[in-house]
Amino acid sequence: MAKLVTIFGGSGFVGRQVARLMAKEGWRVRVAVRRPDEALFTRTYGAVGQVAPVLCNIRSEESVRAALTGADAAINCVNILNAEGKSNFKNVFHEGAEHIARISKDLGVARLVHISGLGIDTESSSNYIASKSRGEAAVLAQFPDAVVLRPSVIFGPDDNFYNRFAGMTRMGPVMPIVGGNTKMQPVYVEDVARAAVMGATGTAAPGIYELGGPDVLTLREIVGQVLKATNRRKLVANIPFPVAGIGASGLGLVQTLTGGLFTNPLSRDQLALLRTDNIVSDDAKGFADLGIQPVAAEAMLDDYLWRFRPSGQYDAITDSAKNLRNT
Repeated sequence: MAKLVTIFGGSGFVGRQVARLMAKEGWRVRVAVRRPDEALFTRTYGAVGQVAPVLCNIRSEESVRAALTGADAAINCVNILNAEGKSNFKNVFHEGAEHIARISKDLGVARLVHISGLGIDTESSSNYIASKSRGEAAVLAQFPDAVVLRPSVIFGPDDNFYNRFAGMTRMGPVMPIVGGNTKMQPVYVEDVARAAVMGATGTAAPGIYELGGPDVLTLREIVGQVLKATNRRKLVANIPFPVAGIGASGLGLVQTLTGGLFTNPLSRDQLALLRTDNIVSDDAKGFADLGIQPVAAEAMLDDYLWRFRPSGQYDAITDSAKNLRNT
């Protein structure tokens, strides 16, 4: 019988790519998610019955144990950007990750892949980073032979990064940004998924891998890429951190008072993330050690940001029509 992998968060932005590639490798795939009815699309990634969404909440040890029973490998792709209901950074990134690692070891799961993030630091002023750091430490304490992946900001058709900035190009003549000089190393979602598959199948040695794309870019340069891909001209205004902090606090208060009906576009936690460069360390293991040649963002943006152009998919035709002369 084909081997079985349990992918926690297997219907998310990264997880769905991992699930697709694992199915392609011939594995049976168990997609462990909180809302399996919303993950039914993953069943099309393999033959009938090969990919199965199952109910799992990583905050619950019993739920994690049920999802891992019989698995040969486990991959933790769970990620949240903000607190969602009862889920927060502590019980998802730290406690939930610890549950997966400890129970994987208890059940004799052969391999574990944990997707963390670059720049983790338990003393970070960002709760997001600090919780991810504690979660990674808990994983390695419980499962020392785990493969830990630390990607920089991840891009791809369904990302919440390039798409967010592309959406901003539709609003007014000015694009306000924070941390315009902060450096990042955007990494393609499928490259991260390929690394996760290598960890789960045993073709990647245990250890920590820092994953960054081929280009180190400032946030201002990334916004420049977005403007080029969307065929728009905007004045990019870099807002100083102190000013942005005041705005983030005010918008956070509005979110609290409205019970979450209004979503703060820039929380103080996200602001803290933008203060630190998000690039691969010089001495870290990475894509080169995995034999993966990472894809540059610039090579992919036109494929999914075209919908933000003034005339969408017809933008090039519209531009050409402007050059026509009446005869």
